[in-house]
Amino acid sequence: MRTLHYFNFIGVFALAVLCVLQWRINRDLNLRTNLLEKDRITQNARIDEQNGQIKGQTADLDAFRENVQRAAAELKSAESNHLVSRREAAQVGAERDQLKESVAGWSKAVAERDEQLKILGEQARKLAEDRNEAVVKFNELAGKHNETVTNLNNRTKEFNSLIERYNALAKTASQANK
Repeated sequence: MRTLHYFNFIGVFALAVLCVLQWRINRDLNLRTNLLEKDRITQNARIDEQNGQIKGQTADLDAFRENVQRAAAELKSAESNHLVSRREAAQVGAERDQLKESVAGWSKAVAERDEQLKILGEQARKLAEDRNEAVVKFNELAGKHNETVTNLNNRTKEFNSLIERYNALAKTASQANK
């Protein structure tokens, strides 16, 4: 029986060792489970944080895409505006060249007109001088005519008075002869 006690003691000891071993294994497993749970919670937090970052980055990427699309549309618009501006600049350049030609033609016409005006002014001055000379000659002629008319009037008066005297003498002579 003693052996049974020893055997029982060894069995209880083995059971105690086995319980201690089981307890240590369970403890290690529980510690590992707790560590793994902490890691899982930490990992979930990191995953949630990364999901938030991914959502933010996705939103940023979408905004960036919209900005790129808007920039591309603005670039196309700017390019079309640039082409329109180039066409307008070419048209304005052509108009400028036409205006330069017109101004050159106009300047030439103005120079010719000025030359004609100068010639016509000289002719007008010459005609004015000729007219003034003609007026002076006419005035001299008119003065001589007036002088001649005055002389003629004086002579006519003298003639008329001579005739009156002759008629008076003739009348007196005819009356004396009678």
